Amino acid sequence: METWYYQVVSIDGDYANLKRTDVETGDIKLVARALLPPEIAEGSRLKYEWMQYELME
Repeated sequence: METWYYQVVSIDGDYANLKRTDVETGDIKLVARALLPPEIAEGSRLKYEWMQYELME
């Protein structure tokens, strides 16, 4: 399975806007906060692997 890296661009209520950082793309992905670690904030870096998001240090 692939591993993808994201950065939280913004948080809007129950959703977060994520931008991929491991490839060049202008796309923003809208993700329900229920699927993300509860301690995320704008600027947080995430790893997506095996259908789970993990907060990176």
